[in-house]
Amino acid sequence: MAIVIELSFYRSDRPMSVKKQFGSFDELLESSELPVLVDFYAPWCGPCQLMTGILDKVSEKMKDKVQIVKINTDNYPDLASQYKVYALPTLVLFKDGAPVDRVEGVIQADQLCDRIAIHA
Repeated sequence: MAIVIELSFYRSDRPMSVKKQFGSFDELLESSELPVLVDFYAPWCGPCQLMTGILDKVSEKMKDKVQIVKINTDNYPDLASQYKVYALPTLVLFKDGAPVDRVEGVIQADQLCDRIAIHA
């Protein structure tokens, strides 16, 4: 199943995001040379909106260490089920295509950076 993913990154000290299509979620994970932090969210989720600014800070601080990806669970419920996403937001860190860390709920940028650094 093709999947359209929002990729977040920093260019010239400002956050950017682009939408890119992949043949599958596994293709996305395999195509990244960096660990991939997946933000499972929904547009109607208030705490998910809080994570946007936090993820911008993480992206800026760790731009060469992690690729941040946002997945709208309303559009991809099967993917959310596959990774047992029952609460939003849920952040899953993948390294070499496998999940290595997980956070449910809002987390501060510094704490998230520390968790990512363990696997970067």
